[in-house]
Amino acid sequence: MLKQIRIVFFLIVCQLSVFAGNIEPKMTAEQYIENYKEDAIKEMTSHNIPASITLAQGMLESGNGNSDLALKANNHFGIKCHNDWKGATFIMDDDKKDECFRKYDDVLDSFNDHAQFLTSRSNYSKLFELKTTDYKGWAKGLKQSGYATDPKYPERLITLIEKYELFQFDSPNKQKKKVKKEAQSEPSNASKKIQEREIFRLGIKKYIILKEGDTFSKIAKETDKYLWQLYKYNNLSPDDKLTPGEKLFLQPKRNKAKEPFHTVKSGETMRFISQMYGIKLRSLYKKNNMKADEEPKEGDILYMRKSKP
Repeated sequence: MLKQIRIVFFLIVCQLSVFAGNIEPKMTAEQYIENYKEDAIKEMTSHNIPASITLAQGMLESGNGNSDLALKANNHFGIKCHNDWKGATFIMDDDKKDECFRKYDDVLDSFNDHAQFLTSRSNYSKLFELKTTDYKGWAKGLKQSGYATDPKYPERLITLIEKYELFQFDSPNKQKKKVKKEAQSEPSNASKKIQEREIFRLGIKKYIILKEGDTFSKIAKETDKYLWQLYKYNNLSPDDKLTPGEKLFLQPKRNKAKEPFHTVKSGETMRFISQMYGIKLRSLYKKNNMKADEEPKEGDILYMRKSKP
């Protein structure tokens, strides 16, 4: 009996720790796809790399964005430094001890570099003779070209693609037809709720504008998000009040903004500026050499892309 009570107590403590921010909830495969499918489609449009392959590689190499390499270096594709890399690095054990991996300021930079990595190396050139809908050919070709040492790498990619139907993102024209057809049909009650909530974009990141009467639970239902996602993406806690007119992000913010600088106006807080530009609050503090609870003064110039000297 005592043992059962201890187990129940432990489970309660773990759950409370998640809400308190002590234990970081892991991203699921479905959440990873939702967060990064547009980045993958962008790679396909610009570089003819199948979106399904990009997503499957990202999911596999980063453990759905939960690996140390992904969390600490924003590296979702396991790309090592190689001789031509001039950027930041991250050292960790892989095939060998203390191997050098590329480190990025933002996850989107990792997606961009993944495309550049494949298109700039001659050993991958034959892949681009394949159609973007031939995900099986791409999966096998990546292994043959030396991308991974795992002999089952192609099978692992194909399994992910087929399990989560990632191949649907490889045919933009079919996607447009599908959206058009769905728009003409009568939406379900759940769809109607989501359609009532207008979704905006800052770059590629989705957000909504808070309205009177909004609650975390209401927004989570309308946007098909978990409560912890709303808290984490917006640096909020369950006890915080929602302010009408403010942005609420539905995806993780970026590590840098488009604009290089911001001049602080009267009454602006670091979190307010973070929401305004869609930049992670932690990154904003880090770039400006500020403590986590420090607030800027009116007239201060904050660095939004590069770190302050």
